[in-house]
Amino acid sequence: MKYPIGIQDFKTVRTNDYFYADKSALLYKLVKGGQFYFLSRPRRFGKSLLVSMMECYFKGERELFRGLAIEHLEKDWFCHPVLHLDLNAEKYTTQQALVSIISGQLSRWEGIYGKNEREDTLSERFKGIIQRAAEQTGQKVVILIDEYDKPLLQAIDNKELQEDYRATLKAFYGVEKSMGAYIQMAFFTGVTKFSKVSIFSDLNNLADISMDQRYAEICGITEEEIHLYLDEEVGKLAQKCQISKEQCYEKLKNTYDGYHFDADTVGVYNPFSLLRTLDSQTFKDYWFETGTPTMLAEALKRGDYNLEELLQEEVTADLLESIDSIDVNPLPLLYQSGYLTIKGYDERFSTYRLGYPNDEVERGFTRFLIPYFTAIRPTQTSSFVANFVKDVEQGRVNSFMQRLETLFADGDYQVMGDAELYFQNAVWIIFKMMGFYTEVERHTTDGRMDMLIKTQNYIYILEFKLDKSADEALRQIEEKQYAKPFEHDTRHICKIGINFSTKTKRIDDWKVE
Repeated sequence: MKYPIGIQDFKTVRTNDYFYADKSALLYKLVKGGQFYFLSRPRRFGKSLLVSMMECYFKGERELFRGLAIEHLEKDWFCHPVLHLDLNAEKYTTQQALVSIISGQLSRWEGIYGKNEREDTLSERFKGIIQRAAEQTGQKVVILIDEYDKPLLQAIDNKELQEDYRATLKAFYGVEKSMGAYIQMAFFTGVTKFSKVSIFSDLNNLADISMDQRYAEICGITEEEIHLYLDEEVGKLAQKCQISKEQCYEKLKNTYDGYHFDADTVGVYNPFSLLRTLDSQTFKDYWFETGTPTMLAEALKRGDYNLEELLQEEVTADLLESIDSIDVNPLPLLYQSGYLTIKGYDERFSTYRLGYPNDEVERGFTRFLIPYFTAIRPTQTSSFVANFVKDVEQGRVNSFMQRLETLFADGDYQVMGDAELYFQNAVWIIFKMMGFYTEVERHTTDGRMDMLIKTQNYIYILEFKLDKSADEALRQIEEKQYAKPFEHDTRHICKIGINFSTKTKRIDDWKVE
């Protein structure tokens, strides 16, 4: 089977016999149900392929839909003029960059539908194109804006530039409401959603289907679709991995499934990682190999955010649907970017509980954070974790404690702000990473952390203190009898007391019993 990895053109997928999970019934429901839409989905989730399918549909290219559900649903295949603007594949580093890109696209459309010399601004030119396209073809115009938020995200740390982009896009996108009589449908996609006040205020009739249960499956691949279209391929993967097909389905589910775009909706697989796995016949964290925006880590650092609270907070839909407050709360950005997903809903308080969608995201995101909250450089992360785990498994206490000390060894990597929170986040990350390879439990006692690590031959009880002493940490282990549950365990028990100095932001004392 041929997999459309990196291919976002619907015509290419259909004419070259690539795998395609039929979403055309949802497309039909969408185009018949409204006029102005917005959809937010994580990167590499099939948004651009969906937009390309819409373009083919509205251009009346019926032959591309043969064998799909919409072939039997649609009776009238009209050809509409389609204005497709893709903002994804550009760099937005200056005020002129966005204007140049939009102006260039407008010029191409003007080459088709003509230009009125009195139209000077981007908005005026866009209005003229829409009206002329409708009048010349006798059909209303379809407007497709793919990755509308790319300029805003690239300028997220440059307030002046972002405000300039907001003003430009607000005026440009706002044209569509005033030209509604000439528009058949307008569809916006993006990874994130900036508030309607700042970008879409003039498009107050825009229907946001990002958390609409009816369209939860419009991007991505469901388990039902895997069984329907890819069962034979899963069997081949199982054979390659020397596991049963049932075990292979379970591993695929744990690794790549679990995205929910509202409460009580079917889980959706990350299509990029799933198809890469079936194509290569190897399980890997493919989504993370394509890069993770540094703005995520920067947002967590700027807000002095306690990483352990990522999975403990409950948030409202209003908060999840806008990233305008990321300096205060990074959860909306993490959710919209696909690093957290909806795990439950409290109807009484109208709040959502979030969590990692799957193992790939939890493992990859934790590994990604290590260089941002410790002294470990990105190129050292994998080897550091591997050696740390090996030391723990083999009982080399002095060695793994020395490695733990190196986490805080270089001031250039230290996170500014609250020293206690810095220490808690750094230790949480490294032991979270260890948890993918061995059994780690973490508890909070009297506002301080203790850690329990279990391997085949060892049990480690670690108590952390701030601005006190390793002796005091060891005394707490004894006084609170942390080792008592393991008194009949045959494994060797190591008690480790550790003190962290908030002044130097380093481990300054540790002892082992």
